[in-house]
Amino acid sequence: MAGRGRGAVEGEGTTAGVSERLLFAGTAPAEAAPVSLPMPRPAGEILPPDGGAALQPPKSATIDRIRRQFHRASFSAFRQSVVVAATTELDRGIGFLLVPVFLAAGAIFYFSLNTEPDLYRPQAAVALMAVCAAISRSWPKTHLLFMAALFCALGFVAAKVETWRAATPMLGSEIQTRLTGHVVIAEEMANGRVRLTIDLISTAHPTLRYAPDRVRLSARRIPPDMKAGSLVTGYARLLPPTGPVRPESYDFSFDSYFSGIGGSGFFLGDPKVISTTDPAAGASIASAIENARENIADHIRSTVGGPEGEIAAALIVGVRAGIPEDINEAMRRTGIYHIISISGLHMALVAGTIMLLLRGAFALFPDFSSRRPVKKYAAAIALVSIAAYLVISGVVVAAERSFIMLAVMLVAVLFDRAALTMRNLAISAIAVIVVSPHEVVGPSFQMSFAATAALVGAYAGWADYRAGKERASPAKRSFLRFLSRKLAVGAGGAAMTSIIAGSATALFAIWHFQRVSPLSLLANLAIMPIVTVVMFLAVASAVMMPFGLDWPFLYLMGKGLTAMIAISAWISQWSPVDAVGLISIQSVLLVTVALVIATMATTWLRLAAVPFALASLLTIPQVRTPDLLISEDAHLVAMPIGGGELAINRVRSNEFTTDNWKRALKAEAIVPPETFARGVLDIADPVDLPPGSPFYCTGDLCIGRHPSGAIVALAENRNSARPACSFADLIVINDATAYNPCRDPRVLVVTKRQLARDGSAAVFFDPQSATARPTIQYAVEKPYRPWHEQRSYSREARGLPPYKRAEKAEAKPQPAQ
Repeated sequence: MAGRGRGAVEGEGTTAGVSERLLFAGTAPAEAAPVSLPMPRPAGEILPPDGGAALQPPKSATIDRIRRQFHRASFSAFRQSVVVAATTELDRGIGFLLVPVFLAAGAIFYFSLNTEPDLYRPQAAVALMAVCAAISRSWPKTHLLFMAALFCALGFVAAKVETWRAATPMLGSEIQTRLTGHVVIAEEMANGRVRLTIDLISTAHPTLRYAPDRVRLSARRIPPDMKAGSLVTGYARLLPPTGPVRPESYDFSFDSYFSGIGGSGFFLGDPKVISTTDPAAGASIASAIENARENIADHIRSTVGGPEGEIAAALIVGVRAGIPEDINEAMRRTGIYHIISISGLHMALVAGTIMLLLRGAFALFPDFSSRRPVKKYAAAIALVSIAAYLVISGVVVAAERSFIMLAVMLVAVLFDRAALTMRNLAISAIAVIVVSPHEVVGPSFQMSFAATAALVGAYAGWADYRAGKERASPAKRSFLRFLSRKLAVGAGGAAMTSIIAGSATALFAIWHFQRVSPLSLLANLAIMPIVTVVMFLAVASAVMMPFGLDWPFLYLMGKGLTAMIAISAWISQWSPVDAVGLISIQSVLLVTVALVIATMATTWLRLAAVPFALASLLTIPQVRTPDLLISEDAHLVAMPIGGGELAINRVRSNEFTTDNWKRALKAEAIVPPETFARGVLDIADPVDLPPGSPFYCTGDLCIGRHPSGAIVALAENRNSARPACSFADLIVINDATAYNPCRDPRVLVVTKRQLARDGSAAVFFDPQSATARPTIQYAVEKPYRPWHEQRSYSREARGLPPYKRAEKAEAKPQPAQ
């Protein structure tokens, strides 16, 4: 009996156990094929005549069938779980949260096209998707797909409409002319020059037939009475907007196009102010606001003084051109440069300070506070305050985007809604994308929304965790323990905020800037308490400035900024090299998908972000670093030669371009060329140069050798390039009129004309074959997009020599009458 009882239990663990698992998986036991499993033989039972074949274990085919049924049931259970979780996500409003994601995807797709599309087919696509979405309302899954396609098409159309609406006239070629126009912005720079943004009225000597509407020029000095709205004139050299300094890098002509800047350059002399009797000149609201900004900035600089005064002016009115470059670089290396740019941090601190002061003031009147919604009053005044802060800071894009985000949250407070939610962030993103779709492809939009989404998602997850956790009533503590605990919680919260925001934006920063700040966590923990106090003093000084009582607050603000500068400089000295080189675009796209899933999902579906994040990390190195970079004016060439060294062909080079190339190629030191007198360097010897040799220059020819063994020659004209055809793998000719002097098809020849048309270039040598022709990638592809069309009009792109003004013929003596 004991044996039979044990057998019964074991039998339940086999057939009954399988049935229970199938039922738990969502499949009824009747759906499974009947299976007869042998029962254990009781003790003392005699085997049947067949030798107990009926009591043998089931055959392998039966076991395989059971396994397939179990796997099918498991998949069905998993599918049912996914459906339930997806339905829960839709009920919680994830569909609305994905609207800005699809809008941004459509805008990014538009800006990534190789050719400019027309406007009619995208509009037709929007109409078609809208009709399909309306018809498919009875089929939820199909309806969601059509809605996603509809918002992608709307983002595409919004980007196309913005490009059509901008239509910025761009200068096609370098030229010198006398210009006249109204000053829009006048900024004092750290190098002592003044940068002027001017709306052109006319040009002369020569008169430009296709003049830009707005230009940005620098001047050594300006008249004391020059201000925004002044009518100025002067002789200047105008330059067309430049393209990317290397392929797949930031496109300055793209930014200039959407900023309305059609050219840049500098005054050859000092500009002069033209007096006018027109009462409307300089009387616009924009000019009045700009002059007020400059007056406030001058007052702050004179009160605080030094670089602290420049930073204070940047924090209060957004004027940051005068901050010394060494301080800027120290803050970049330590990851705190976001403090200088007026963005969400500053808007939040201003709004928080205003609300804190107002709530404290209302608390002094308990009878009034108990009968009135003082929280809404404080939110409304804070909203007006950040609107004024936006206007006085110059309405830059970062501040505009931050204002929209914070305004949505404050309006939510006015209507008794939760302020810090992902829905409010989605509304802000939709507003920014609709107004300025081109910002989607910029680092400011991507990094700010990535950091904010990560912080909001983490805050929501932590709130849910604390809500579901039972907490005991707090024990009585002494004031010292209470204060220490609050300080520890505050420090921990600041550390987690920095870690979450830094992790969410790391790959975006690497993609755009090729740099990462290893000690950013330490720097932010050390500096953020100071910045909080500094911004409180900034708000107080702004409030007291009309009464002339702002100097104590500005003085204390300057002391705090002194401490901030000292800390950033000290941490910057200990910070290792922050250049990390290039990463693949696939890794950025994958981390974006992971971030969207992790921050927007509220069920277990957020675990789907893990494989995307891991795939992003694995695809980071899947990018080929260029073996040589060429500037778009054919003036500068850079070649990594090993040991963290970057060889260039010019003793004096463009600092911005060189710094960008150093970070992209992970170089630590610049190796200038070695120059020899003409004839000293024998050009018949380059084949004997060891791999990794820097550039050796003599006359109009420079020669270097890549670590792969490829020989690079740089020539000033076709005649000096001809001898290099016998030994060089790559020849760069700094002459727009030159053509290929080599008959050997294995020699890659790049002329100034090609670079003027197609932008900067990246060259790749074949490591497997020393005789293979190098491959080249240009930064600009044809046919041109609207922000590149001006490239075809330059003299270099047309194969013409530099412009030279014709000399005046000497006057012939007149015969005597």
